[in-house]
Amino acid sequence: MHIHPLITDSAALADLCARLAKARFVAVDTEFMRENTYWPDLCLIQIADETEAAAIDPKADGIDLAPLLHLLVDNEDVLKVFHAGGQDVEIIYNLTGKTPHPIFDTQIAAMALGQGEQIGYGNLVDSWLGIQLDKGARFTDWARRPLDRRQIDYAIGDVTHLVRIFPMLVNRLVKQGRGYWLDEEMERLANPANYENDPELAWQRVKIPSRKAEVLGRLKALAAWREKEARSKNLPRGRIVKDETLADIAAHPPRDQGDLAKVRGLSASWGGNDIGGRMMKALAEAKPLGPDEMPRDEKRPGLGKEGALVADLLKLLLKIRAREIDVAPRLLARTDELELLAAGRRQGLAILEGWRCEQFGEDALDLVEGRLAFAVKNGKLKMTRTEAES
Repeated sequence: MHIHPLITDSAALADLCARLAKARFVAVDTEFMRENTYWPDLCLIQIADETEAAAIDPKADGIDLAPLLHLLVDNEDVLKVFHAGGQDVEIIYNLTGKTPHPIFDTQIAAMALGQGEQIGYGNLVDSWLGIQLDKGARFTDWARRPLDRRQIDYAIGDVTHLVRIFPMLVNRLVKQGRGYWLDEEMERLANPANYENDPELAWQRVKIPSRKAEVLGRLKALAAWREKEARSKNLPRGRIVKDETLADIAAHPPRDQGDLAKVRGLSASWGGNDIGGRMMKALAEAKPLGPDEMPRDEKRPGLGKEGALVADLLKLLLKIRAREIDVAPRLLARTDELELLAAGRRQGLAILEGWRCEQFGEDALDLVEGRLAFAVKNGKLKMTRTEAES
């Protein structure tokens, strides 16, 4: 494989992208920094096909990334391969308003092959290629210029190894008849809605014990305000207000702005400055959360003690079945779906549709409805049909 020198000019990048546009697939990775900013600071982009690989410096003076972004989000003929690509896709979405498509994530593929729920890239390379990566440059300062040779070599390895592993993963998936299992997961990864980051939904990421509509309404207003403040200043959310402080203010709102000076986690100056005034305005305009917005566990039927026991049995069944077919449990079913099934839900559950139903959902339903039971045979936990079913 030909490894290009670091690409820092538009002409070289355009030529590279013209060639890659004819490839069957490209492996893609990014290096970025986000410790001190709201928006990820893109520092390096790596890309490779089966014959050539390059690192691109997006910080190079005057470089035009348009050909590369076009290849990633507009060229439907080239498959884009990532490993644990959620943050990479987010960065591309922030730049273009689109996501790469079609897409393939090797971490998700590894789940279907029994390699755990979140196998790291280093372990993936070791297990498939027998290569142990040098992790010395992993936490380097990617924003610093100039980048040194070790940094670039490390970054390029993230795509050159991926180019070799991807066909091996696909061959194994096809051989085991599991390729179609991943279609839904890959489409979910490429769904732009996952990266929109609507300020009106930001409250859902904040942990708060209260389930009162008034408290959650204030939390929604405060989280939306914080999101907009963080964006405008390009600072991490926690630099504006930490989650625990936001939740505390939502639960115990101050009577006036002066009281903000007494809130733990806020500067005393907030009692009279502009940012404190904007927070108080958000609180004043807050409305109780509507019934349709309340957290799911408030809307779904309660499990009760018996239902909770059934949900625990479903989780045990999930472990057994995942072990039997050698697949990561999370790929088969999510905990909230098991609880909904135990509570009586039968419609709109992924575990009762498609391949998940064939591999797990049918047995899960039989267990809930009394047609399947646990038994111990030769010291091992097994599933057995009930007498009535037999």
